[in-house]
Amino acid sequence: MSPDEPITLHTPLGIRSSFAFPLQSRRSRREVLIGAALLLIPFVGWLLNMGHRVMMVHRMLHGEPAWPSWRGYGELLRHGLVTFGGMLFYYAPGLALLVVAWRAEVPALAAAGGLLLVLATLAIPGYMTHYCRAFDAAEVFNPARALGRALQGGAPYWRAWAIALSALLLSFAGLLALGIGFLATSVWFWQVAGFSFASVFSQRYLGVSPVAPADLSSGTRLAKTCARLDVDEERALAEEGLARDAAAWPEY
Repeated sequence: MSPDEPITLHTPLGIRSSFAFPLQSRRSRREVLIGAALLLIPFVGWLLNMGHRVMMVHRMLHGEPAWPSWRGYGELLRHGLVTFGGMLFYYAPGLALLVVAWRAEVPALAAAGGLLLVLATLAIPGYMTHYCRAFDAAEVFNPARALGRALQGGAPYWRAWAIALSALLLSFAGLLALGIGFLATSVWFWQVAGFSFASVFSQRYLGVSPVAPADLSSGTRLAKTCARLDVDEERALAEEGLARDAAAWPEY
């Protein structure tokens, strides 16, 4: 991977690319810091960060840069609530069994509840990327389909888990910065995990080829420059130019 090559869903999955994804540009680092600041708002900040990860993946799946994604906070909150609701839906059966096992003192039920929690954890990445594509809540509340996708992910899926767990452990280094740094490293970890699983499922199910777009590996200056363009900024400049030209046209 070239230092000038942007990291996208087309980038082959690896610990280096996943760890670098949230830090690859000034804008991406700025959005990590915004996410960290929002975590100071209890629970709502966490939901907003979840919605932000959904929006980043959505933009990449539609051929746009992942950033900027901190906008439309109401929409981000809605996506965070939907995906969080999916987590509650997946974990509820296992938690309920654990409560029953604790009250009835039945070890077998406790083991069954623990197994359900493990399966729920494995299944959750199986719906996140598909929800990001079109914001279809039906993708979230289908545990069997999500778990099936996860188990069919093969070696790349387990590689994504290894990367995510490594990032989780590394994120605790933020506690050394008076604890405040953990806010930023937590957001970094969530984005690393989200990017890793999105890479697996977009390449496995959504037709994203694990090859750098525009043949960036060829090293052409034009391809690299185009990849760094901000779609929204370029569109705004183009529309501004059209409006100015239209105002200057003579009337017929």
